[in-house]
Amino acid sequence: MKLSILLISILYLALNVDLAEVRNDYRIAVNSKTKAFELNTKLENITKSDEKVLVAYKGAVTSITAQYLGSNKLKSTTFKNGVSLIEYAVDNDSNNIEIRFVRLSVQQNSPRFLKYNKEIETDKKFIIDNFHQIKSPEFKIYLKGYILDSENFTDDEKNVILST
Repeated sequence: MKLSILLISILYLALNVDLAEVRNDYRIAVNSKTKAFELNTKLENITKSDEKVLVAYKGAVTSITAQYLGSNKLKSTTFKNGVSLIEYAVDNDSNNIEIRFVRLSVQQNSPRFLKYNKEIETDKKFIIDNFHQIKSPEFKIYLKGYILDSENFTDDEKNVILST
């Protein structure tokens, strides 16, 4: 009996993914093949029934790993699978600023020929308009840094963020 409780506890801890850790890993994974695949492995057990922000991050890291795969067909299929997870998360929690950020970051970094860029302006506006409502201090700092470092935000948009 004690052994089964111990095994269940270990399994629960192994499946429990820390959002702050995922954020940090995602920031690195964008520019690191190794970290992208590590994060992909860490999120492999995340399903559509899990917290939608984790589903969005899983979709984002899936789309990132696509660039490192062999054939163009496999790259395309993997990228589309990642995008479908992101869009699922947005459809199920469209007012979540972090999910909108994840979609924005993937769209801004996707090659134009993939045509995954139609919601950039919508997501930017949503993020700017709702930035002041972010409750997590860690995420607020993370997103502020992303915006200020991004070439995709105008000086006016950056100034709005700096004033909040």
